[in-house]
Amino acid sequence: MGKIIGIDLGTTNSLAAVWKDGESCLIPNPFGEYLTPSAVSFGDDGIVYVGRPAKERLISHPDKSVSIFKRYMGTEKVYEINGKQYRPEELSAFVLKRLREDAQRYLGEPVEEAVISVPAYFNDMARKAVKNAGELAGLKVERIINEPSAAALACRRQGMKEDETFLVFDLGGGTLDVSLVDCFDNIIEIIAVSGDNHLGGSDFDREIAGWFCREHGLEFESLSMQRQGVILESACRAKCGLSKKGSVCMKVTDGEFQGQMELTNKKLIEISLPLFQRMAAPVKRVVNDGREAMLEISKAVLVGGSCRMPAVRQYLRHMLPDSKITAMNPDYMVAFGTGVYAGIKERKEDIKDVLLTDICPFTLGTGIFNKNDEKRTLMSAIIERNSVLPCSKTARFQTAGDYQEHVVIDVYQGEEYYAAGNIHLGEIKVGVPLAPKGQETVTVCYTYDINGILIVDVEVDSTGEKRRQVITTGEGVIAPEEIKKRVEELEKMKLSPAGQEENQGILAWGERLFAQTTGALREETRKRLEYFQHVLHVEQDRYKVEKCKSRIRNFFQSVEDYLDDAGVGRNPEDIALWFQEDDVEDEEPGEEYQLWSDGRLTH
Repeated sequence: MGKIIGIDLGTTNSLAAVWKDGESCLIPNPFGEYLTPSAVSFGDDGIVYVGRPAKERLISHPDKSVSIFKRYMGTEKVYEINGKQYRPEELSAFVLKRLREDAQRYLGEPVEEAVISVPAYFNDMARKAVKNAGELAGLKVERIINEPSAAALACRRQGMKEDETFLVFDLGGGTLDVSLVDCFDNIIEIIAVSGDNHLGGSDFDREIAGWFCREHGLEFESLSMQRQGVILESACRAKCGLSKKGSVCMKVTDGEFQGQMELTNKKLIEISLPLFQRMAAPVKRVVNDGREAMLEISKAVLVGGSCRMPAVRQYLRHMLPDSKITAMNPDYMVAFGTGVYAGIKERKEDIKDVLLTDICPFTLGTGIFNKNDEKRTLMSAIIERNSVLPCSKTARFQTAGDYQEHVVIDVYQGEEYYAAGNIHLGEIKVGVPLAPKGQETVTVCYTYDINGILIVDVEVDSTGEKRRQVITTGEGVIAPEEIKKRVEELEKMKLSPAGQEENQGILAWGERLFAQTTGALREETRKRLEYFQHVLHVEQDRYKVEKCKSRIRNFFQSVEDYLDDAGVGRNPEDIALWFQEDDVEDEEPGEEYQLWSDGRLTH
């Protein structure tokens, strides 16, 4: 049997690790480095370049090179290079294959299986794409682990002896994950997760590049691919330079064009305000979803290379003023954790008793009849987000029409109020006896495991007839582009029912709060919203509409106040309150950092 390795498949860089001699060890690439750029380039001679060479060719051969494809895992996006088409998982497979070959050379034995980390907020389609990429690279991938969960494993093994609850803030090159983690004895429990799959260091690069172009009278999107690459590379270097200096000079030379721009941390904040605003939202959601555990939070652990940015650290201090902010070589944390989990999976004696519990990042539910608008079914949650896996939940539903012949259970994943706004995973159709509406019922059971397999059982209560469907991650899922298109179409339809902007604003407000809340609060929000729609569309009594509008505003505001009572998400626009140029410190201890730098997790 070959060795099991752990892989951090990153947006900008990827790493591999292995459990060896009682510790997690990083695996070097042919350059003696641990970070392998997640870039692929195709030569005219049929050679595929991966890693550092491919990254260099992003500028010199932009039409034959590609990176940041991880963002599109699980979508229908296709890259056309040298007359051939490649999906994101196929490009990722080249990176995984290189990591596998590096591991085999380092270990001197075959590598047949891998534990691969993914952003906690990856949907089922994206997770399936990652598994497919592993298989294309010749790797058996039984276990996908969330990146913050891997980071939590690394933190625990690194020397965290006390039981504690902490926040993991994972900002990489292309994604942001936030998790609330509780550690006690040998158990690492993930309490809540949230994230943004399109927010990372590469977005800061583009903001800097855009600002540079505006200052020099250029339009970034109109430039050649090569010049865009040159400017983005210069922007990235300038951004990284701000981790060591308070001011850097961004210089761009490309043919006859020469330009430069002074960049400071404060200027970076000013031009990237929308990114900081987006950064606050996942932190807020995790704090609200795990509110009870937050009372005991001890610190926030920064993970991901983009957390080296002083502006990011300062903003987190501003959002979480009562928490200690710590960063221990953020580039390697997730990879170290995958190495630890690889050891757990191999049942290594010195680590086999460690237990990592994970959770469902998205709500799983079914569509139910909407009496106010029969064409738009509502989302009824069965397994809510942040439920500990494996998980099994049951719900009962009744027929919505007189003498209907069958019931269709549509399976959805997501947080939207209307079912169509979520990802459709599959359906089960079961026959029911003819009867007046509401008299026939079906019991639906969702069982979801840690490997992303969903089992849906449906039983007709009066006849005992049963149906079962196993939905493996991603199969039959509508592409995210199609989902986005359909959501946009539904948003346009919202203008017509009442024809009044104020009413539509209240409806949209309620739908957003439905997506943000869970449990009883979510159910109450659904009921209030449904009643308001009933008054608007069915009763159409002006006095009653106004009275209902006043009451629902008060309720929604109370929900909003509850969500905002977390003490996070402060305004990034007020830079003076949270960024002090002389308060930027490097929190990585020298001696310990050196240990981590040579690829070892434990002493």
